[in-house]
Amino acid sequence: MTRPPKPAARPDKVSFWRYVRLFRRDLLSAHPARLYRAWMAEFRTPFFRSFVVNDPSVLRVILNERPDAFPKSDRVREGLAPLLGNSVFVTNGEIWKRQRRIIDPAFEGGRLRDTFPAMWEAAEAATARLRAQAPAVIEIEAEASHAAADVIFRTLFSIPIEHRIAAQVFREFRSYQRLQPIVNLAAFLPLPRWLPRFHRRGTYRAARAIRGLITELTAARMAAIKAGTAPDDLATKIMTTPDPLTGARFDTAEMVDQVAIFFLAGHETSASALGWALYLLALFPEAQDRVAAESAQLSPDFGSLARLRFTRDVFRETLRLYPPVPMMVRENHGAERFRDRDIAPGAQFVLSPWHLHRHERLWDDPDGFDPDRWQRSEGRQSSREAYMPFSTGARVCPGAGFAMAEGVLLLAMLVRSFRFETVAGRVPVPEAHLTVRARDGIWLRISPRESASTA
Repeated sequence: MTRPPKPAARPDKVSFWRYVRLFRRDLLSAHPARLYRAWMAEFRTPFFRSFVVNDPSVLRVILNERPDAFPKSDRVREGLAPLLGNSVFVTNGEIWKRQRRIIDPAFEGGRLRDTFPAMWEAAEAATARLRAQAPAVIEIEAEASHAAADVIFRTLFSIPIEHRIAAQVFREFRSYQRLQPIVNLAAFLPLPRWLPRFHRRGTYRAARAIRGLITELTAARMAAIKAGTAPDDLATKIMTTPDPLTGARFDTAEMVDQVAIFFLAGHETSASALGWALYLLALFPEAQDRVAAESAQLSPDFGSLARLRFTRDVFRETLRLYPPVPMMVRENHGAERFRDRDIAPGAQFVLSPWHLHRHERLWDDPDGFDPDRWQRSEGRQSSREAYMPFSTGARVCPGAGFAMAEGVLLLAMLVRSFRFETVAGRVPVPEAHLTVRARDGIWLRISPRESASTA
């Protein structure tokens, strides 16, 4: 039976330093196989205790019922600070709440419908780029990254990826994503704040370049807003939204931090999901043919997305098997008791969509590709208890609806125009950098569909 690729797990017991090396190289293969069955597993290090949590009842406490008692761990900030600064992805407490009060309105109500024309233009541009190459064997992750970056720049700043600054940000980010692991060495060692964080060579350079380019875009938009000439896109919406409690808006420096995470969350995660979705459809051609047939209903009308039920289920199943953000870390400020264990303050709670989505006690055929599971009662029940590709609760990603619309649109548009096939000897191995990517890329053979629409 065909199975989507899955990285091999490490031996159950390894030394602390071996664990650190494995973790920095790849989050996914750094853990033992027992985590795919465990409800809560404890790991002890010389400096802190860590718990990988898969129990839905414990996850509800941490994410839904008492999120303020379990803030994001600073250990995650250690790896992402050079790029993300003080963005909403890494902040906690009142700073985070203020940021969300300003950001959330941009993704509410009819804003998704308003951004759809820009998404459509990006999808058409992606189709044209592939048409210029087909038939050919290509590395599809690079094309998915290009398409996702184009969506972000068109919806956020009303500029295509070909724009000078957008193109430069895209190039620099491609360098950054391979240089920087999601977990820095300081995540394991209690280093003082003044000590350098030992990022890989080039990480700071790439981060400075990206942030400098984003500053240029943000400052220009701030000037356009003051002059009354700014387009009505996501950047303008966010920069003109006051905090309802204080009336204050983001200044340019604060907005640079937020744009950095929009690019990371909106580009990197979407590119990861789209690349894996296309690979899965190449691996399972019957599902691909169903998507191609369904996509004939697609039109520039936002409402047409609602008719792509199977395509949406393919994208959901992709996010289950290959959640772009494989792990999240929370920390308890007070003493807790979970699963008959007393847990002192300062423990690390690793919430792992990667293991939760493949948990042997929570999913039927957890490692199999089965988009139809989402229309069965057992699939819907598992999705309520054990599915969180965008997190859940108070800290759910504000752009979750945006990401789903973008992913379904790009997937349908590309499969409507092209047939995707696997390449012998090119099986992608999942590993985690900033998101879940393939170790040596995802190589697929693409060819135009004879019945493809050029609409």
